[in-house]
Amino acid sequence: MNNPEYLEKDFYATLGVSKDASAAEIKKAYRKLAQQHHPDANKGDKAAEERFKEVGRAYSVLSDPKKRAEYDEARRLLASGAFGGGGFGGFPGGGGGFPGGTRVRVEDLGGLGDLFGNLFGGGRASQTAARRGRDVESEVTLGFEEAVRGATIPLQLRGPAPCHTCHGSGAKPGTLPRPCPTCNGRGTVTRDQGLFGLSSPCPTCQGRGSVIDDPCPTCNGRGSEIRTRELRVRIPTGVNDGATVRLKGQGEPGQAGAPAGDLLVKVRVTPHPLFGRSGQDLTITVPMTFAEAALGTELKVPTLDGPVTLKVPAGTQNGRTFRVRGRGVPGSGRKGGGDLLVSLQVAVPEKLSRKERELLREFASLSETTPRNHLGID
Repeated sequence: MNNPEYLEKDFYATLGVSKDASAAEIKKAYRKLAQQHHPDANKGDKAAEERFKEVGRAYSVLSDPKKRAEYDEARRLLASGAFGGGGFGGFPGGGGGFPGGTRVRVEDLGGLGDLFGNLFGGGRASQTAARRGRDVESEVTLGFEEAVRGATIPLQLRGPAPCHTCHGSGAKPGTLPRPCPTCNGRGTVTRDQGLFGLSSPCPTCQGRGSVIDDPCPTCNGRGSEIRTRELRVRIPTGVNDGATVRLKGQGEPGQAGAPAGDLLVKVRVTPHPLFGRSGQDLTITVPMTFAEAALGTELKVPTLDGPVTLKVPAGTQNGRTFRVRGRGVPGSGRKGGGDLLVSLQVAVPEKLSRKERELLREFASLSETTPRNHLGID
């Protein structure tokens, strides 16, 4: 069935159902008609065979909610004279079609071109997307501090790239491609389908819109070559492990003048021996003695920009976390910087001298409370 017939055929009438029939009613009608006109039940009956095919085509559209909606919308628009006519073919409202019998190319219908393109299995969007260069993926490994502060790193890529001789034109240096005589530089040709003229890539220029008489000797007219490229990739401040940095236009070159794809760089970050990370904050665990925790002290705490002094009050409990403002991941753009979260861990000595044991026993005998008093046991 050609494209105009696709819309001229009343699939509802073919199945003998109303336009507001439910999916179940459509399925029931199809099964009944398919059984009635099946070739096995009508040996040698060509009319029954054609009827069976028509029923199948109608059901393939009306049983699919998306196709049915597109079919209904297209018939509604054309039947209403939305393009200046009163309908066409077997549509209600007349058979005048477009004024003067003008043939219309699908791509000239704007947004409606996409609707008809979907119905007919083509359209501008799919052709355009097919010519864009492919995205390229790569991976880099950064040190912890490079990821926190940001870095510019060299990266080597081997794959398709614009030809260094013709710079992507495909033509020999000193010459230029000329407009394709078949499509007049459009890149597409239109096939006459009655009311509609459906476009497809030009067979002469393969959709480029131009013809190369003197191909580039390096790439043989392709406009691209396989070579190793060296890039310098800017990794933003505060990038996380597993993040992907996208570089526009650094992927494979496009075809027929279409844009190149992108380069997707996946970032791996090596752990730091001292620091961890929680969002924009850095974390660190600092050991201290029991005496320092009980009596209070001042501790030297490392940061990525040098040590700072942290004042620890008397009676600080094991695991308490202090916040050192502005010593986390630096801010970027509107995003503010993070802090350094310092968790204190009371270190219990594994070995004690005789004097230390005696002093601890004396301390224990003088203490009137223990951490277990609240349990109500001695």
